[in-house]
Amino acid sequence: MPTFTYKGKMPSGAPAQGTIDAPQLRAALDKLRLQKLQIAEITEIPQNPVLLYLKKINPFGPSVGGADLVIFTRQLSTLISSGVPLVQGLTILSEQMENKFFQNIVADVKSNIEAGQSIFEAMSKHPEAYSELYVSMVKAGEMGGVLDVILDRLAGYLEASEELKHKVKGAMMYPIVVLTIAMGVTVFLLIAIIPKFKDIFTSFGSELPKPTQALLTLSAVCTHYWYMFIITPIAFIKGLSAAKKNPAFAYKYDQWALKSPMFGIILRKVAIAKFSRTMATLIKSGVNIMDALETVGKTSGNKVIEEAVMACRKSIQEGQRLVEPLKKSKVFPPMVTQMIAIGEESGNLDNMLNKIADFYDSEVDNAVKGLTSMIEPLVICFMGIVIGGMVVAMFLPMFEISQKAGDM
Repeated sequence: MPTFTYKGKMPSGAPAQGTIDAPQLRAALDKLRLQKLQIAEITEIPQNPVLLYLKKINPFGPSVGGADLVIFTRQLSTLISSGVPLVQGLTILSEQMENKFFQNIVADVKSNIEAGQSIFEAMSKHPEAYSELYVSMVKAGEMGGVLDVILDRLAGYLEASEELKHKVKGAMMYPIVVLTIAMGVTVFLLIAIIPKFKDIFTSFGSELPKPTQALLTLSAVCTHYWYMFIITPIAFIKGLSAAKKNPAFAYKYDQWALKSPMFGIILRKVAIAKFSRTMATLIKSGVNIMDALETVGKTSGNKVIEEAVMACRKSIQEGQRLVEPLKKSKVFPPMVTQMIAIGEESGNLDNMLNKIADFYDSEVDNAVKGLTSMIEPLVICFMGIVIGGMVVAMFLPMFEISQKAGDM
């Protein structure tokens, strides 16, 4: 967040100067005016571009967590429905927040509202906290005079989304941890243990078996180029992130992800559940279907889904039905498209989409449990083959020597 330095006068006439953090110049001025300071000069302190880049890519930097946003939304809904004015409600929430980053954002939203902006305009300035979906729903609630109802509905949607994320992350955590430990043990053996056997094997004076030679070569490579184990994953992740900025590559990658073995089934079910619940929440909140489709497409996180949703939007513009482009995408199963078609014809689309989302939430839960039970033995087999293979390769020369000694 930018830092500004200022000079001015206090209400008593005494000189005042210092620094203040704010997302932009206007927000800094608003904060200083609330302190009843008369500002004569204010300038932004230039920041080191290298430090800015490091902050940007730092995964441990300040952020707004899903749980923080759910709690904020639920509490703001309760305060507004209880008759507390919006600005006062935001003040109460910002004062009790433990997340300082989010606290500054809420304080800035409050100051922008006091300056005459609507709440959705103030929130739209902070995409790091409020997504396009969030802002769209708040806009619908504010314009319809039912902000507390919409916020309550939005909190329910966010809670369901967070629960879905936790299910998938929880399932992936076990195999990732086990594989990381397995790889760590393997690298430790290759770098620290196996080199000590090299001199022993050399003293044998005979040609080593091919598996042992291959293992010693691999150990030498790992010992001399150990830093590649750190650089390679980082370079791969950064390269993949850069490549995904290309729309064509991103589409192919997402298409492959949805069709990939084991994980593709879960990703597809998650995508359908997210699409259905987001669309249902927006429609029920009174968002225009064209705007709802645009928001769902942009927040889907998958280019294949986004293209299918945008095709739906175009189809409706041309006076056609919603369901036809979804069928052509081959992402949505017949059951889903049939239920959407029934909901579209009966005028009960939001309820039908919610039923689809509930069904696929349970499907994701079952798929995750099945994947976990399948991955566990695969990981154990992998560890057994790798570490067992290394042990066998190390003992092969000793077996050959023992055999030769026995023949003599």
